[in-house]
Amino acid sequence: MSSAETSPGPGASATPLRRADARRNHERVFAAALDVFQESGLQGTVPQIAERAEVGKATVYRSYPTKEDLVAAAVNHRLTELERATAVALQEADPYRAFADYVLRLFEALAGDRLLSEVLADAGVRNGSGLLIQLSELMEAAKATGKVRADASVLDLRIVLCGLAVQLIRIADRDPALWRRYGELTLQALRP
Repeated sequence: MSSAETSPGPGASATPLRRADARRNHERVFAAALDVFQESGLQGTVPQIAERAEVGKATVYRSYPTKEDLVAAAVNHRLTELERATAVALQEADPYRAFADYVLRLFEALAGDRLLSEVLADAGVRNGSGLLIQLSELMEAAKATGKVRADASVLDLRIVLCGLAVQLIRIADRDPALWRRYGELTLQALRP
């Protein structure tokens, strides 16, 4: 990179260049973090993220002072994406079809996103509660079709869905077809 690219001309302010560069670095760090955490879950490291973003560790820490801050940002981003999809599913005409399709898509998404599957499987993590509330709303709407047990509760849904995710994480199998199979078993467990 030439000095003309990195420093302003006479009389120009360096601030706009630094801000644009800082923004680009922040975006690269965040994109790299999403990739690393998707692949490695909570085992992903700041050095891995820095390497993937092609920046130094200090650049990562300027945007996110701790790894936990970076994990929280990644989790919130992923959950927001899922919550948007859940909100769309809540508008579907056939409540059971919406619930069933969503559960299967969720399991397929969890197969490819280790961080998200670890977060949803962790009963102590509150970040996933909004998604689970929306998913339970889908289940409640599906009950009216008679295709979901009338006595199925949010706890039932969490135990079945998250319990299966815990086991799939423990056996370290990320095959989407296997995760989809367990999505199907989740739906069968909730049938009357």
